Amino acid sequence: MKRARQKVVVENEAPQTSQKSKKQKTCLYGSVFGESDLHASVDWGSLPHHVILRIFQFLPLVDRARASSVCRRWNEIFHIPDLWRRFEFELSQPATSYLKSTHPDLIQQIIKRHADHLQYISFKVDSSTESAEAACDILSQLVNCSIKTLGLISTAKPSFMNVSKAHFASALTVVFVNSKSLSSIKIDDTPLDDPSLKVLVANNSDTLKLLKMSSCPHVSPAGILCVADQCHGLKELALNYYILSDELLLALSSEKHVDLEHLRIDVVSENPGQVEFHTIKKQSWDALVKHSPKVNIVMYFFLYEEEFDAFFREETPVTHLYFGRAVSKAMLGRIGMNCPRLIELVVCANGLQPLDDELIRIAERCKNLTAMGLGECEVTCRGFIEFVKMCGGRLTQLSIMEEVLIPDNDYSLDQLHLEVSKHLGRMWFPDMMPTW
Repeated sequence: MKRARQKVVVENEAPQTSQKSKKQKTCLYGSVFGESDLHASVDWGSLPHHVILRIFQFLPLVDRARASSVCRRWNEIFHIPDLWRRFEFELSQPATSYLKSTHPDLIQQIIKRHADHLQYISFKVDSSTESAEAACDILSQLVNCSIKTLGLISTAKPSFMNVSKAHFASALTVVFVNSKSLSSIKIDDTPLDDPSLKVLVANNSDTLKLLKMSSCPHVSPAGILCVADQCHGLKELALNYYILSDELLLALSSEKHVDLEHLRIDVVSENPGQVEFHTIKKQSWDALVKHSPKVNIVMYFFLYEEEFDAFFREETPVTHLYFGRAVSKAMLGRIGMNCPRLIELVVCANGLQPLDDELIRIAERCKNLTAMGLGECEVTCRGFIEFVKMCGGRLTQLSIMEEVLIPDNDYSLDQLHLEVSKHLGRMWFPDMMPTW
């Protein structure tokens, strides 16, 4: 559209242009290029209703407030209930300070008018305590809400962890008590505690289907076990490994529970040598898989090599494995022996020992493997081709860094991509940078 209008002006330009024509042309160029001193030529209030609504849906709160001041019609659209059904409160320190100084009552007005419309909301806060406190203040006011999805996301630590535990729990309890229809909750890096979970269960046990918790140090295994015992419709659960227990897996395997679809587990250590990880019994894993045969068990490892001793010494029904730090050859060998349900494996680092034997064992025993990612490891071209040959066309994702592959007497890198492509049934090249 812009090009067409500009072209018309150029074609109609006469050799000698009057002052009036110059003025008209300038206005037209202004509407094309959006010059600030010529905005009067655009009637923003005449934009179609659905277009304005769509614009508002993409704006954070601060920009919505500014846009609502454009004209009366935009202010009316600002208060349409559908606009507030799904919303993310993005509370960075500058945004929070701006709202306090220019629109001190804006959030209170929104909540008073739209609390019963908010159904899918999340709070994205930066590392400042001010932003986290503002999020808690908003939560405390949602007494007439009917929230179905709640997310508390910290873009940087410490954020919510700097807020008073009592203040945070009080604010969250307001939502848990008044919603009574929560189906999805994602809470990361917060002082969430067991009493708060009990309030959640008491009011939303029939509706809760997804619970994601990460780095919530005040939640104990007993707290999450309470959720598992009462929320019989739970389909997806994400938690830290220290909360995982045999009792929890058995509770999720009881007859009253629906089939669990996803169990996501973060295995994280920030103090090498100071954390001793417990072992989950094979019988507990077996009970879960027997009850929920299609469950995806996803584990994210951020450990040091000496901390892996507790894992995969017996058969474990894990389906997706991601290693964010170096993992030893011995550990990868145990995965090949004891993870028959493995679907995806990503190894970000290993060291300078070729992993040919470990990959071949994984290909032999992990018949469901369809995705593999390797970085900062070493594999000979011959060993890698043997791995791909054994897996065949079922490898739908194969992301291997070029520097991982060691040319040998059998294959160069140029020959490797042709041979791998042949066995995959599609064109394949090694990656120049990680894609996972």
